[in-house]
Parts: sequence; structure tokens; C-alpha cells
Amino acid sequence: MAAQGMGQGPQPLPGIAHVVAVGSGKGGVGKTTVAVNLSVALAKLGYRVGLMDADIYGPNVPTMLGATRQPRVVGGNRMEPILSHGVKFISVGLISPGDKPMMMRGPMLHGIVRQFLTQVEWGELDFLIVDLPPGTGDVVISLVQTVPLTGAVVVSTPSDVALEDARKALEMFHQVRVEVIGMVENMSMFHCPHCGEQIDIFSKGGAERTAARYGVPFLGALELDPAIRRGGDSGMPVALAGPESEGVKAIYEVARRVVLEAERIEAQGGGVLEIE
Repeated sequence: MAAQGMGQGPQPLPGIAHVVAVGSGKGGVGKTTVAVNLSVALAKLGYRVGLMDADIYGPNVPTMLGATRQPRVVGGNRMEPILSHGVKFISVGLISPGDKPMMMRGPMLHGIVRQFLTQVEWGELDFLIVDLPPGTGDVVISLVQTVPLTGAVVVSTPSDVALEDARKALEMFHQVRVEVIGMVENMSMFHCPHCGEQIDIFSKGGAERTAARYGVPFLGALELDPAIRRGGDSGMPVALAGPESEGVKAIYEVARRVVLEAERIEAQGGGVLEIE
């Protein structure tokens, strides 16, 4: 994408090495849960991490990170992100908390995305994770028009319905010339605590097969685990348990693969997913 200046194309954010979008074709697949735990895992691995909640209509990041106070305004009418569990984050949910809905159209959405990217004091970051809204709408377009992305992570459950929309997300990133870092299969399986058997509630392996079909990396499969839900509801993400904790290792494996793929893309100067 050609660089522009004022009213021009996407410009790198000073001090931020990698900008990684986390998206999905549909809601309800655990995209924000993955984005939050990925951010916490990267921070626990020693990286400097920011998380931008770009899901304007459903800003759940503050609840999941356990911090809901309003950001402080600093010099030049800039905002200071909230620090929680080692992650700097910003969200509309901090500015308009509670159950009041955000009713916005395209230009207003673009303004918020641009403000969160360019008027927040992110400082020096290794990774800025951007939690996108579900679908293929205005926010994604605004994001790629504002800042060059290292790549995108696509989250899906293994069900055929979810994968149908995940393929649309893959195509969307292709059309806006953003490389797909990889796919994550969320809610991949459930281990019954009583009988110990594995139950494939939403099927299994669909995201891995889709990744292979489209020639993108498969980053890992995350279980359907009540502990993950409890962590999100309580503001204590399960990734806080650390990379050696049982039930959390898969999240850290995803985080490590994101790092490797981001570094590979950076070394190769970026690339574009080719869809047959």
C-alpha cells in the first residue's frame, strides 16, 4: 500500500514493532478471549504488549482484563492506556462503560480507530494486538488505511457454519493485502471432568484443514474449558497461570507461533495470502 502523508496512506506507529489484528468472520467464536489471552501470554513471555479493543459495538476487553477505569488524558489531548496484567490497553468500554450502546456509522468508527491508534500514548511496544469486531466491515478498512499491519490471526470454531464465515475473513484480509499470520481453532474439544472422555461439541479439526487448504499456518487448537470462561468473566485471564500450567500451554504455543510468524513476515518484507 502506498504511503501518503496528510490524508495519505497507512503510516507506521513510532515505537511499535508489530501490529497484529485478531479477527473472525462471525461473532461467538471466542475472538476476544483469544486476543486477551494472547496479549497476556506475550506479556508473560517478556514482550511489551498493547491491546486495542476495536470491537466498538461489543467492547468486552475491559471486563476480561479486570480494569474499567477511564483513561487519563495527558498532554496534547492524548490518552494514556490502562495497564492490566502487564498489558497496555484501550477500549470504548472505558470511555462509555455500562450497558449504554455505541450507535455509530462509518465516519465515526473511522475516527475512533484512528484516535486509538495515533492519539494513545502506547510507548515502545513489541506487539500491538488489535481485537477486531466480527465480520468484514468498516473497522477493518479503517485499520488498514491508518497503519501497516504485520498480519492477522483468524479465529474460528471447527463447526462448518463458523468456518464458512472464517473463509470470508481470509478473503477479506487477502483483498486488503494483509498477510494471515495463521488460524486458531477455538473451542476445539471438551474433556468431560466426570468420565475423562473427549467430546467434540463443535466438531474438531476444521480450522486446521481450512488453514491447510488456503496455505496459511495453523497456530493451534484451544479447548472448550470452563476455566477460560471464568477467567474472562472475572478479569483474570487463564494465561496468567503461566506457560507451564496445565490447560494453558496451548495458549502459549499459539503466542510463540505468532511471534515466529510475525518475525518471518518482517524478515521477508510482508506477503499476501493467495486464495485459489
